[in-house]
Amino acid sequence: MLQRRLMDILDKVASDDILVILSVANLCGKACERLLARCIQIIIKSDVDVVTLERALPQEMVKQIVDSRLELGFDEPESTSFPDKHVKRIHRALDSDDVELVRMLLKERHTTLDDAYALHYAVAFGDAKTTTELLDLGLADVNHKNHRGYTVLHIAARRKEPKIIVSLLTKGARPTDTTPDGRNALQIAKRLTRAVDYHKSTEEGKPSPKDQLCVEVLEQAERRDPLIGEASFSLAIAGDDLRMKLLYLENRVGLAKLLFPMEAKVAMDIAQVDGTSEFTLTAIRPRNLADAQRTTVDLNEAPFRIKEEHLNRLRALSKTVDLGKRFFPRCSEVLNTIMDADDLSDLAYLGNGTAEERLLKKRRYKELQDQLCKAFNEDKEENDKSRISSSSSSTSLGFGRTNSKLTCKK
Repeated sequence: MLQRRLMDILDKVASDDILVILSVANLCGKACERLLARCIQIIIKSDVDVVTLERALPQEMVKQIVDSRLELGFDEPESTSFPDKHVKRIHRALDSDDVELVRMLLKERHTTLDDAYALHYAVAFGDAKTTTELLDLGLADVNHKNHRGYTVLHIAARRKEPKIIVSLLTKGARPTDTTPDGRNALQIAKRLTRAVDYHKSTEEGKPSPKDQLCVEVLEQAERRDPLIGEASFSLAIAGDDLRMKLLYLENRVGLAKLLFPMEAKVAMDIAQVDGTSEFTLTAIRPRNLADAQRTTVDLNEAPFRIKEEHLNRLRALSKTVDLGKRFFPRCSEVLNTIMDADDLSDLAYLGNGTAEERLLKKRRYKELQDQLCKAFNEDKEENDKSRISSSSSSTSLGFGRTNSKLTCKK
């Protein structure tokens, strides 16, 4: 029954997904002979490249498909020469996550990263960290198309790894580029995401599903590419005081990790925050940002000495915040609501001060809580409206946009 059902829908399945069915049919042996034969026929006529075939299928089946393509005239003999020996060495280096070896192989000048479609290969089969390091070499065209007319972003959309998608977009990948059949990266990502998973709201502090996150990042990239500036007003008023900038960024990124763990991880990984030393302010405990600035000015006897490790941390955290503003604006708005409260640090010590001061702190704490709940509820209402609107005007895939990320809990 399963075989008959799959046979009925094979003509509607993307060729890359046929490989999954083909692998399963091959494991089933004689029980799925008709399904296996039909899948092989489809792959022979498809544009799936040899590298992808070799990664997905047994070697004897790859040979059968390649020989059949040559026999039927679908491929020219010279097309089977890719990848050559040198390209295969580059691919093997990427399999081993050895970007330094890739750099050495490129110095032999037999080929380039674009000629080897190395970035396509890394995005499709490699580790996300390896892809980021390969991008950092600056030797590949991030919008280069492979034999099938796919850009690297198209491949990333199929893989559904948000970190890779954000990395590519920050390096200049164009979300509007289309495949030969007219699909862009967003449409590819939506096609591979179930509507029920996309519309599902994520509770506060819970990781967002990768499928949903990829679609939202690509939607944001298609809308506009906002200018990246200061994280918020609070960071701007810190002026040239690097200590206060570090303190602000540490607090903001730490809060993002609690409220939006998946989004924060994507931004932090790309910014390489883990490679820096965490900064904590132990010399003073400011009652608020303005007081801290004045206290810093008064510390003439023990001035803060900026070190290279502090600058590295500052750059990494700043990039994390900028990425959040660019690709996760909804999350950034919530963080702004919290971080732009100039008395936030004072609220951390609710038990300190006189009875009157404690009462004022509790009132201020309640005000901030109400503001957050209002933001969450508005987010939810907008999401509900978006779902109603998208259900009446969406495409045949049944997708709309959802922004809801939080549920307010008193």
